[in-house]
Amino acid sequence: MNEEISKSFNEITDKLFGWVSAIIENLPNIGIALVVLIASYYSAKIISKWAKRLAGRHIEQITITKLIGRSVAIVIVLTGLFLALGVLDLGKTLNTLLAGAGISGLVIGLALQGTLTNTFSGIVLSFRKKIQIGDWVETTGYTGEVMDINLNNFVIKEADNNLVIIPNKTIIENPMKNYTLTTKMRIMIECGVGYGMNLNDVEKITKEAIAKSFDHIEKADDIEFYFTEFGDSSINFLCRFWVVSENGLEKLRAKSKAIIEIKKAFDQEEINIPFPIRTLQFEDNLHIRKERKLETIN
Repeated sequence: MNEEISKSFNEITDKLFGWVSAIIENLPNIGIALVVLIASYYSAKIISKWAKRLAGRHIEQITITKLIGRSVAIVIVLTGLFLALGVLDLGKTLNTLLAGAGISGLVIGLALQGTLTNTFSGIVLSFRKKIQIGDWVETTGYTGEVMDINLNNFVIKEADNNLVIIPNKTIIENPMKNYTLTTKMRIMIECGVGYGMNLNDVEKITKEAIAKSFDHIEKADDIEFYFTEFGDSSINFLCRFWVVSENGLEKLRAKSKAIIEIKKAFDQEEINIPFPIRTLQFEDNLHIRKERKLETIN
């Protein structure tokens, strides 16, 4: 019994002395590995700040710049870790870590497929120069001002002050109309006048009313005017002109102003904008039948 205890004690002692001797022998490598890890840590902090500043010059979204900074820091720290393991001659451990990272990455990627798609879509949107925060856009049936582009969602504030949160994937896969990219918008006004009106006068008065309302319209001939159809109770026309505008609200204000001025001009010139009219016609044979019925009774 004593021999077994002493044998076990000797084995433990030998292993401890072996570990101590291995540590002493590898002290230079351990020191180099620690230096590499510390250097990679501080390098990651410095380069991460530099990357965020550089990204901030081209990207307004704070969440995206933070993501870029963190990604750069993670890459630098992982590089330092792999170098440190190589210095310590832990190649097998390094291979195990790489294999585990590959399998874990595959599992996580499959589990978070939708989230990762929105994240990468958000990064792509952030680098698009034709989509910026503050632009007035129309997409997937919603129109409003772009308030935020983060890693998951695209946020639009509509004219009624409601926020619409749309997944980034949906924005990437669908068409988008950006009103802010152009400084001019075309206004189209449709109306109708009575059949008894002089159509030449109607065209002239409409153009003059619009030209007086907007300073950038130099002359009435710059306004397009077309009679479009003979309606049920009116002759309908279409009037088109350009206004200086960068969002939908300015366009609505310009259209409202033009309608007000056209109505004022029509009232002054006594041009009729008719209501829909329905005429009911009763034939005289109803009266004749009534008289015949009375004669039969008599």
